[in-house]
Amino acid sequence: MQPTDDLSQVEVRRSRRRARTVTAWREGDKTIVAIPARFTRAQELEWVRRMMTRLAAQERRRRPSDEELAARAADLSTRYLGGRARPTSVAWSSNQGRRWGSCTPSDGTIRLSDRLRGMPRWVVDYVLLHELAHLLHAGHGPDFWAELDAYPRTQRARGFLEGVAYAGDRAGADGPSDVDGVDGDAPSDVDDAIDDDAAAMQATDVAVALEPEDGADEPRDGVVALDGAPVGARTAPKARVRR
Repeated sequence: MQPTDDLSQVEVRRSRRRARTVTAWREGDKTIVAIPARFTRAQELEWVRRMMTRLAAQERRRRPSDEELAARAADLSTRYLGGRARPTSVAWSSNQGRRWGSCTPSDGTIRLSDRLRGMPRWVVDYVLLHELAHLLHAGHGPDFWAELDAYPRTQRARGFLEGVAYAGDRAGADGPSDVDGVDGDAPSDVDDAIDDDAAAMQATDVAVALEPEDGADEPRDGVVALDGAPVGARTAPKARVRR
């Protein structure tokens, strides 16, 4: 999750067809903010910061805590591994480098990259199961993959992660790229297509609709003139969160 004052990884996309909405979402390491083409530079900066704040808040609500992550791991172990995988510690980590997750069988610890935050739950579950399976099998042999076959979304999750890694590599992002090697082996080819539409890459997004408000004399919080002209007798758009 990016702090709201760090705009170095933000890409602003202007569209003449976009007149009444501002939308923000994540694409790999980048944050995309789509705005109307008529926004001034000042309005662009205002809305980028506003949408970054909303997006970060939404991701915080969606991201489980370390305790919830550990409870999820225990549930997944019971459901798909017969309860045989029993980690001593499961937590988020910011130093996973190009790995989505890691497992240390010698002490039973599992760490998941915080780059997974905001991704669909079934993708996070797959990475958790991948690391749990390493408590039972150190390598990626047939027995290891047989354990993961029990999870019905294994191939779909692998395809999703391949797509994220591919997009990040094309953009030059220094993010995780391993899928066969969720925990650090050589990355596999992009051989599993993401079967969702483009929104699948936008696991977390925020949209704000701009609607007219009559009689506004001065811009207020949530009110901004689309063309940058003074807000007077004409209408001005007001921010309304669309869920």
